[in-house]
Amino acid sequence: MSDHHVYKKVELVGSSKTSIEDAINNALAEAAKSLKNLEWFEVTETRGHIANGAVAHYQVTLKVGFRIANS
Repeated sequence: MSDHHVYKKVELVGSSKTSIEDAINNALAEAAKSLKNLEWFEVTETRGHIANGAVAHYQVTLKVGFRIANS
């Protein structure tokens, strides 16, 4: 193990019919299926889809950081 860490950031968009928090959790759950060493995230955009005058879908853009293996 080295004495420093190196990270990579990827951008994801999560969505949910119920909440912004669920949209974040959905994106992170999917990312965790193929990315290892997930360490942090930041929300960069929040938006939604409107249908019949109400929120139909929440969409959240995230930057997710993961640690490069053995760094």
